[in-house]
Order: sequence, then C-alpha cells, then structure tokens
Amino acid sequence: MIIDPHSVPSKNNSSYPKQFQSVVKGRSKKKLGNAAGLTNFGVNLVSLAPGSSSALRHWHLKQDEFIYVLAGEITLVTNEGEQKLGVGDCAGFPGGEANGHHLINKSEQIAQYLEIGDRTKGDFVTYPDDDLIATDSDRGWIFSNKEGQEYS
Repeated sequence: MIIDPHSVPSKNNSSYPKQFQSVVKGRSKKKLGNAAGLTNFGVNLVSLAPGSSSALRHWHLKQDEFIYVLAGEITLVTNEGEQKLGVGDCAGFPGGEANGHHLINKSEQIAQYLEIGDRTKGDFVTYPDDDLIATDSDRGWIFSNKEGQEYS
C-alpha cells in the first residue's frame, strides 16, 4: 500500500502521566505503519522541535526499536553517554538489553527521524532516570511508580 506521509495526521499527544509529558512537548509523530495497516510492527515519522526529547530515557524488556535520522541533528543518550547523530545515521535497541536510551534535539533546527519498533505483547518498560515503569496490558500501557502504584 502506498502512503502519502503528508496525508497522515501528526499526533502531539503522549500517553505518559501528566507530570512526565513536558519532556516530549515538542515531539510530533505520524503513524505511517498504522496508515499502512501494519500490525506486527510500527513505523513512525517523528519530528523533534529544538529542546524536545523523543521520550524519557527507557528500555524495553521485549520490544526492539530502531531509528534512522532523516533531517537535522539529534543527540542519542544511552548508558554510555551522549552521541550526536546526523542525516543517515541509525541506531538499534534490542529488547531485553538494559541500556536506557532516548533522543534530544539540542540543535536550533527541527530534527526528523523514522522510528520503527515491533509490537510484541506483554512488554515492560523501565525508565532508569524517573520513578516510572510501564506495563503493556489489554487496556493499553499502564504507568506505575517503581513501587507498583499506578499513576492516575
């Protein structure tokens, strides 16, 4: 199926609990995989405004993630530190590897990248820098603190 990315609506919302949403305020996603009817993996065209982050630093127990930079410059933050990525650079994050990661746009220009990830059910996400964990369930992502108390 051919998809015109310009016809796919941008989503600026986040499923994070309210107190964590400011980190991704300048992020917008076009869910290209959903527009194509894909069910086994997702493909998002993501735009990051200057100063915005892709997510809180995190790692998945089961799901793999992959990013490919299309425009601008972004900073990848992992357990090893920071690394600048530019057009054509890519990175992968295997599920089960406890290497928290996220992207920050520290430049003055909008950055754009493809984000690809599988949709393995029953995933669990750890956020090493925040009092947050996420569990995939039949009712969507459930966010809790590290003691297991759900955020409302």
